[in-house]
Amino acid sequence: MDLDHARTVAVEAAEAAGALLLEGMRGAVGVRAKGTAGDVVTDLDLASEKLLLERILTAYPAHSVIAEESGLVGAAGGEWTWLVDPLDGTNNVAIGLPAYVVGVALCQDGRPVLGVVHEPVSAETWSAIRGRGATASSGARLAPPYTPRPHGPLLAWTQGYSVARGDDTVRALRWTLERHARRVLQLWAPLLAWAMLARGDIDGIVGYRAEAVDLPAGALLAQEAGIEIRALDGGPFEACIDAPAEDRSFVAAHPRALPGLLSLLH
Repeated sequence: MDLDHARTVAVEAAEAAGALLLEGMRGAVGVRAKGTAGDVVTDLDLASEKLLLERILTAYPAHSVIAEESGLVGAAGGEWTWLVDPLDGTNNVAIGLPAYVVGVALCQDGRPVLGVVHEPVSAETWSAIRGRGATASSGARLAPPYTPRPHGPLLAWTQGYSVARGDDTVRALRWTLERHARRVLQLWAPLLAWAMLARGDIDGIVGYRAEAVDLPAGALLAQEAGIEIRALDGGPFEACIDAPAEDRSFVAAHPRALPGLLSLLH
């Protein structure tokens, strides 16, 4: 498998989908409810996903794809599976807030080996291949420095849509973070938060039962930039596509900042 070629396919597909989204945001966006947990889907999600599926399956017809709206396309359990989030930040788009990205990942035997995140508004694309680092559109490598802040870390929070509003663990985690962090961002676009962490704009991410489709691309991008990710108890963490929801809770930060963040949460 030529991962450089796969990255080219993914980047070009994500950027084409981003152009479609950017143009679509200039007009009225059709929005409707999705499920019973307060999520929504727009016409732009569906159009972007159609484009991404066509691009990926044309290049790799024997591969499987798991897409945010379409679910599994192709046979399950194969060696190569693509993950597609056509519009990460749908709730933002629904209210006219231009904070959204397109995410694509390629997994080998369930483990991410390629991740791409494209932000249409800034026209920036970040990508990573496992073991080969993370880069920006310019070709510059992502390597965020360790920069402690005097009034606490700047963090992002993400949780899965299936998490109940009254979840006691969420309450405890959020109360702790709000008390000790300088600021806690809930962007409604986890992949955007991962890109910000990989760039060094924020200091960490805490996730609780995160969504499975967007997690591998973001986690790989951050790890290849030098970010360390651990389970909430400090144990090992792997963003595999078949991980159950209870195994998709994590803390991500610079290796020098991670012990303090884990200690705070404990």
